[in-house]
Amino acid sequence: MIDETLSKELNEIDVNELNNKCEECRNEDESVSQNLILTGFKLCKSCRVSKTIFPF
Repeated sequence: MIDETLSKELNEIDVNELNNKCEECRNEDESVSQNLILTGFKLCKSCRVSKTIFPF
């Protein structure tokens, strides 16, 4: 019983983590999940480029 509820909670956390919303601009983009896998940050293409050029 406890394993089932823990499993459901972990699945909800995983779904929320991969929701394709950029942490900077809050827009949904497919590139967010790709960048999350590549770099570990939830950024879209445009925010990733701007963070690369202007890292402040």
